[in-house]
Amino acid sequence: MGVGTSGAKKALRAGDVRSAAPSRRGDLADLGIDPDELPDGLVIADERGRVICFNAAAARITAVPAAEALGRHLDWALPLEDLEGRRWWQLTDPYGGLAIRVGQPERNLLLPGGREVLVSARYVRTAPTGPVHRVVVSLRDTEARRRTERSHAELIATVAHELRSPLTSVKGFTATLLAKWERFTDDQKKLMLETVDADANRVTRLIAELLDISRIDSGRLEVRRQPVDIGAAVGRHIQAYVASGQSADRFLLRIGQPLPDLWADPDKVDQVLSNLLENAVRHGEGTVTIDVEPAPSPRERECAGTSVTVSDEGTGIPEESMNRVFTRFWRGSKRGGTGLGLYIVKGIVEAHGGTITVGRAPGGGAQFRFTLPVGTPAYLQ
Repeated sequence: MGVGTSGAKKALRAGDVRSAAPSRRGDLADLGIDPDELPDGLVIADERGRVICFNAAAARITAVPAAEALGRHLDWALPLEDLEGRRWWQLTDPYGGLAIRVGQPERNLLLPGGREVLVSARYVRTAPTGPVHRVVVSLRDTEARRRTERSHAELIATVAHELRSPLTSVKGFTATLLAKWERFTDDQKKLMLETVDADANRVTRLIAELLDISRIDSGRLEVRRQPVDIGAAVGRHIQAYVASGQSADRFLLRIGQPLPDLWADPDKVDQVLSNLLENAVRHGEGTVTIDVEPAPSPRERECAGTSVTVSDEGTGIPEESMNRVFTRFWRGSKRGGTGLGLYIVKGIVEAHGGTITVGRAPGGGAQFRFTLPVGTPAYLQ
């Protein structure tokens, strides 16, 4: 790694193949900047096109050792081609052409072997329309961008797959009812309409998840704080499960007192509770225990917060999967779901300034614990 730096500094002072003197603005070495400390690849060529700086990141991205690149011509050190296979330096001709050019915008180019790299260039002239004194090239690896693009593609594919099933059902039942309305009994019609209603609700939830992910990724998730009785909110979710057929004995709610006044977005808190309880009921076993208790705030130790812990007695989450639970598309089992719920839960909790963790419950199952700071609105403080 140090070869690129020392070689660059020697090259900046050398007079045999690199005769350019330091500019009035100063060289990197004169400014006390180590090129190897830069996160992006940096390649600098003098007025004759000879490489005088080739930092460690450039060597890593191009797989060309800095010692070999220094002193060589720019098109040898960076044999770049565009996506149509044309030699980029011949196309751009930085040392010729119009004298008003100042550089090249960032674009995808190919290194030997077909590896993509993001390249931008700056032409440094001794005068506004004078000859090119330096060519400064920035290189960026495209792997991070490609991971983001793959993640977006996976999200679109997952949502499209999840939407296809309910929409097919809605289309099939509505077409059947319209074509053969008189042939069905009232009970049959009711069953079909209930199915259509359930599938429409599923589509609505999927679209809401997609919007939530978009807002979380862009940092635009809004939190509208109001007083929230989180113990009562948990109780409502438990009652809903009991009303749908779950045994009341399966749930144990324990509320520690006194709880601090909690200001949070009630709809988003409900979303978090719904997801965590659904995971415990669907994937866990035995008693689902919910502990609501006061806790130190995760952000400000002097200000109290509220923590909620949801535990079950199932098989739990494998240790090797703990660090992936809150990532996109993680599924604890193959029993349905988009794998987006816990990613959204984490985004909602963090938007409130809170934290969420996962671990193993005392009974051996999964245990999720999130903590929300009091978060009183500024106008009430």
